[in-house]
Amino acid sequence: MLKRTMIVVLFFSLFLGAVPKEAVAAGSSWAVIDADTGRLLDGYNENVRLPIASLTKIWTAFTFIESGSSFGEVTISPQAASAEGSSIYLQQGMTIEADALLYGLMLRSGNDAAHALSEQAGGSLEGFVDLMNEKALLYGLKNTVFTNPSGLHDDRHLSTAYETALMLRYAMDNDKFRQIASTKNHRYEGEDQTYSWRNKHRLIHSEPTAIAGKTGFTKAAGRTLATYFEKDGKNIIVVTLNDGNDWNTHKDLANKVFSSYKLVTVAKKGTYDILPGVEAELEAPIRLLLKKGEKAKLQNIVRIPRGKSKRSTGSWTVSFDNEPLIASEIIIKQ
Repeated sequence: MLKRTMIVVLFFSLFLGAVPKEAVAAGSSWAVIDADTGRLLDGYNENVRLPIASLTKIWTAFTFIESGSSFGEVTISPQAASAEGSSIYLQQGMTIEADALLYGLMLRSGNDAAHALSEQAGGSLEGFVDLMNEKALLYGLKNTVFTNPSGLHDDRHLSTAYETALMLRYAMDNDKFRQIASTKNHRYEGEDQTYSWRNKHRLIHSEPTAIAGKTGFTKAAGRTLATYFEKDGKNIIVVTLNDGNDWNTHKDLANKVFSSYKLVTVAKKGTYDILPGVEAELEAPIRLLLKKGEKAKLQNIVRIPRGKSKRSTGSWTVSFDNEPLIASEIIIKQ
């Protein structure tokens, strides 16, 4: 069995060079995060609160999926059928499965779908918006406020590029959301109508590394875009707010991060001697996206329970610059 000797807490420090910033228009922002840890890898004005338009629907879909609401048939109300803005052309009184509404929401950005889903899960649009805001607070999105499920402009309806990227990160951990958001084309045949939808996110069709995402636009917000990229085991999320050249920006930022960050194994799978007579077994390696010089800013902390049980469970946490990034369960043997 593989054994290694380690100090329980290791601290390192090294100067981290500044990352050059691209020039962007006033009122614009962007963020690139590690999709596995949520760490900000690059950004500009990433914590500035701005309108996010239909990127809101990432949280709408995620909130609905995790609400416990039925995925059965939904009857379209007059309010849903007449919802302002982009539409999948639902008709008042028709019935359609909630599952189909989620595809119409994410692929075609249907505001009518958002309204119908809100009524189904929240009892009313206002009730569902309360659920969205409660969920945002639960996930630590302190700079995000929703006033509607569609992203229609409201001076209070704001988030940041960084927190919007986190929204997509949390949502992509849900298998149902991932399936929907990564779909290129979807066909639904119901009793009332047949729909065929093509995902509006252009990069999902043209870029092999673009896995999922969401588009958005209002006059107040400008063009907004969120994209989940995967390449060689590296998973990143790019979000731009108010960027008229967003397709190219996302490709450029993704290529930049993929080329400058490596997937580094910071703790190998195996058994470690952590104290005299105490072993810790790490059942899977811990890997992180790091660029040159960053490994020296990592801290490894192993926590073991009190007592003298022959076998118990502890944790191995890796932090970057004193901020916890990822934790793995370890088996303690003594």
